[in-house]
Amino acid sequence: MTALARIDYRAMLLPLAILTLVLLMVVPISPWLLDIFFVLNIGIALIVLMVAINTRAPLDFSAFPTVLLFATLLRLSLNVASTRVVLVAGHEGTAAAGHVIEAFGTFLIGGDYVVGIFVFAILMIINLVVITKGAGRVSEVAARFTLDAMPGKQMAIDADLNAGLLTADEARARRAQVSTEADFHGSMDGASKFVKGDAVAGVLILFINVIGGLILGTVQHGLSLSEAAETYILLAIGDGLVAQVPALLLSIAAAMIVTRVASEHDLAGQIGRQFSGPAAWLPVAGILALLGVLPGMPHLVLLGAAGGCGFAAWTLSRPRPAPPPEAAAPPDTASIEWDDIADTAAIGVDLGFGLLGLVDAASGAPLMARITAIRRALSKRLGFVVPQVRVRDDIALPPQTYRIRIGGVIVGEDAAWPDDRLALEAGPIDTPVPGRSAKDPSFGLDARWIDPAEEGLATAAGYTVVDAATVIGTHLDTLLRAHAHQLLGQDEVQALLDTLARTAPQLVVGLVPKLLPLATVTAVLARLLEEGVPIADLRRTIGALASVATRSADPAELTELVRPALGSAIVQDLAELRAPLTAVTLAPELEDLLAASVRAAPGSAYPFDAALGGRVTAALADAAAPLREAGAPVVVVTTPQVRRALFELLRHRLPGVHVLGVFEVPDDRAIDVIATVGAAQPLLQGA
Repeated sequence: MTALARIDYRAMLLPLAILTLVLLMVVPISPWLLDIFFVLNIGIALIVLMVAINTRAPLDFSAFPTVLLFATLLRLSLNVASTRVVLVAGHEGTAAAGHVIEAFGTFLIGGDYVVGIFVFAILMIINLVVITKGAGRVSEVAARFTLDAMPGKQMAIDADLNAGLLTADEARARRAQVSTEADFHGSMDGASKFVKGDAVAGVLILFINVIGGLILGTVQHGLSLSEAAETYILLAIGDGLVAQVPALLLSIAAAMIVTRVASEHDLAGQIGRQFSGPAAWLPVAGILALLGVLPGMPHLVLLGAAGGCGFAAWTLSRPRPAPPPEAAAPPDTASIEWDDIADTAAIGVDLGFGLLGLVDAASGAPLMARITAIRRALSKRLGFVVPQVRVRDDIALPPQTYRIRIGGVIVGEDAAWPDDRLALEAGPIDTPVPGRSAKDPSFGLDARWIDPAEEGLATAAGYTVVDAATVIGTHLDTLLRAHAHQLLGQDEVQALLDTLARTAPQLVVGLVPKLLPLATVTAVLARLLEEGVPIADLRRTIGALASVATRSADPAELTELVRPALGSAIVQDLAELRAPLTAVTLAPELEDLLAASVRAAPGSAYPFDAALGGRVTAALADAAAPLREAGAPVVVVTTPQVRRALFELLRHRLPGVHVLGVFEVPDDRAIDVIATVGAAQPLLQGA
């Protein structure tokens, strides 16, 4: 009993249904059972059509391709079973194949098989030439556009995740939705071939029934040619119609699914909302009324239709009662208000007057909400509270220009159009969308500002479309990451130490001010942030600093001594958990030469000869080119003696480069060396 209780009986329905379809093809069945299956086939087609009408987005009916396959198999199985019954017992009369086929062959076409042939031909033309062909073409285009847009959608999800607009779970769900959407449209592209093949099979089965019936009726059953034609053609037409009516319904459902645009309303609600404008109904009423007064026209019908359209226009133009006012929302404690932003803020965003709508509370202040999310996400990643952002207007700026300041220094400036959308060329573009050419300020991608009405067309063409608030917010996020070390001062470090002292008081007391002053600790943490090393794990960082505090008082030397203890935190953002670290290394001879330069000018930020530094930079740029093209981080692994000096040499010439000492790579992390600079290049000549 326990084993039986664990059986999922719903999972057994599908195998039983497939077995039933096979039995219909090979086992003779009685006419009354055939009637039941024909009615079931029509009912399934109607249910599928109703579900397609009530979906709000194509993915709401993601099982449609598989349902279409099984419905097609059911219909073909019934064709095989009905063909057997028609050919075996058709000579007994029109009721020999069941009452459903008889009803379709006599009532629907008036018992005239010539009329039935024409009706069947018209249905086949509608199904095969119009609906199926159109739906197949739409499916093919939708599948291609969806696959082409996948990289851009993934980049948009990553950008929102990095900007703090999405949590990791939300980003994972979005990625799964993008993948499911691509799979669905690919399946629909293939499923449309089922509908087309089913229509072709219906024509062939009709001819088989007609030809086979004429031969059997005249040869085996002694019927005259006219009697055999009247009986068997009528049964073949009835059989074809009873199969093609559900096929037509499923073709309509498939066309609805592939032409559906995602909306919060079902199909009826979406059409109703878009046809509810009186401006469309009034001209129609006038045109129908004009036709109704022309001589020879059916005046009653046309004037009645004109009156109905005029009544619809009058009804839709009536003012609707205003909805009751909503209760005021409680104040958002996480929002940043104008009064909360001091003039001494370390971060500032200056806006031209054309961009002030982005911070207007009446329009929802989209830029302020995005800045709040960016600050929250960056604070979690970097390990300290990012200072507040001062947003103000600057009449000296052009209307669509914004400027970003950190510590009073301008670090970024660009233009944005608040009423337009920025279409990023993040992947291959099928059809360029007209717009104002631009460059994405964050990633340097080619882009163009387009009209919001063209957003759907641009997305279908492969663009990644974002609004002006997203453009400015992402630019701010990129610059804050690059200049995070300038935002960390002694006050912020003291606040971090006070928080750490609640859980590790002896660690904090033993370091500051006993071993190192607060200024030195601040300098070490800032140098770590300068190279993209987060200090979120402050206990580990302060512990590593305390262990080497007695070996030096120089922040630069202390930073180099601390980095090996933070190696796992450094590497985790540069390679997957179980993947090797892809890096470029230097030849031993070149490392010795660079180390000699460092020893000759101790403490110098640029100890290398200008010519040698230029050759090393060019060689490293060539070696790292494959990584940049693949969008992978550029990592250079070298000896600890030259690590910092090499980073200072490369940081402005190879933006985003990561220079690691060999002891900073954890022992359990393999290194995949893609190039060794200096091993074959004449870098040592002239040094």
